[in-house]
Amino acid sequence: MNVTLLIDAIVRQTTVLIAHLATSAGMRAPLAHLANQVFYDLVRELEAQGLGRRVVADMFGIALRSYQLKVRRISESISIRDRSLWEAVYGFIQGEGAVRRVRILERFARDDGGQVKAVLHDLVESGLVFRAGRGLEAMYRAVDPDDELALEPADPESLSTFIWALIYLEGPLDRETLAERLSADADALDDTLDRLIADGRIEAHDEGYRASGFVVPLGSEVGYEAALFDHFQAMVSAMCAKLGQGRTRSVPDDTTGGSTWSFDIWPGHPHEAEVYDLLSRLRAEVAPVRAAVAAHNAEHGEPPDATRVTLYLGQGVVPGDDDPDAEETPR
Repeated sequence: MNVTLLIDAIVRQTTVLIAHLATSAGMRAPLAHLANQVFYDLVRELEAQGLGRRVVADMFGIALRSYQLKVRRISESISIRDRSLWEAVYGFIQGEGAVRRVRILERFARDDGGQVKAVLHDLVESGLVFRAGRGLEAMYRAVDPDDELALEPADPESLSTFIWALIYLEGPLDRETLAERLSADADALDDTLDRLIADGRIEAHDEGYRASGFVVPLGSEVGYEAALFDHFQAMVSAMCAKLGQGRTRSVPDDTTGGSTWSFDIWPGHPHEAEVYDLLSRLRAEVAPVRAAVAAHNAEHGEPPDATRVTLYLGQGVVPGDDDPDAEETPR
């Protein structure tokens, strides 16, 4: 197995996913911390698998001393999530109500002027900011909440659902670990944890918070972040579990693993409807089993040695090149 090629391909697809998330809903999420975060998390995971620092440093192609200094420097600042220039300019315009271009350039004089102008152009093109006039006297105003193009405010339930998913998947987690992982405001985190406990979605124990279940109902208008994370984590965990067992092939009686099928169909194909209905049919088949297991566990309780079996389903549709309604979708 050519591990290097496989790693490169997975990183590439992961960056595609991150790019789509960072620009979803017209926003531009700050990514300045990302490179350090990836390095730091990868280092911690490699060392957790028993590798010594000298070996890890060699894997990154750097001297041990340089490696130690880099880890120390990053670990001291990893909790900082600096605002991107895009976010800072947008926030300034929101705070001013209406502001001239020359005032914006003065406010961000320490930043690269070309980058500031590019951000202003992007904000206007994204529909988040209105512009009237041209040149230095052009006036900028953030889109009002009542305007047609305004984005809906963030729902606190989205944060609640994400924290619930994180605790269910990786718990028990204590408050300090959650604060580090989420970089959330302390008061907002405490309020969310209290609400989750009151709702019965999580429980507080001496070793941290636990959750015995996690569900994002089909059709729910909140929690897509948690659902995406849940699906991605399930897929990665299955791959890691199989690799950890030293297994690189599938056998008929597998209990850990995955399979992928692709179907090339077109309008009028005799199996068109059958293929498109696969996801809904599989969901309908799995849901009653999960409900029965949950009901039994709620009635009888779960023993400490209970085994968690996670099944993940996914389906993607990539329209053909000649489809007039087709959107560019990475494969």
